[in-house]
Amino acid sequence: MTFRPVISSQADLEAAWRFLMQPLGFSGESLWFMLVEPDGTAVPSITRIEDAAEPPDEEQLLSLTMHLSTIIDTLGLRGARVAFLRSRPGGGGPDVRDRAWARSLTAACRLVGLPCEVVHLATDHDVRPLPGDDLLAAAT
Repeated sequence: MTFRPVISSQADLEAAWRFLMQPLGFSGESLWFMLVEPDGTAVPSITRIEDAAEPPDEEQLLSLTMHLSTIIDTLGLRGARVAFLRSRPGGGGPDVRDRAWARSLTAACRLVGLPCEVVHLATDHDVRPLPGDDLLAAAT
């Protein structure tokens, strides 16, 4: 059976990521993303980019977000949005790199007009959102 949650709130998205990341425990740092249709239904595909320790530079971010925009257009999913999750080994709260990833992804999506959900972080112990307010506070 394919897991196709309906994501209409931040709580729905967090629950979806919690389900998809089980069992927790990561051997390296990765970036995951899924597309969410305009009606909130998750597209039944999740993509993982491995060895994603350092946040990408502007050119790489622009390439990623433009690629995602092209996929959305090709699939005829006008109005779809993207949901990102960063995973890494260890525990504790978000660190400097986690926040940098979330800020970079959010800014790149904004630049190309791609709607983006709140970025999430999964560690060996928990899955949590990285809300924009927290990212701004940490940057100052």
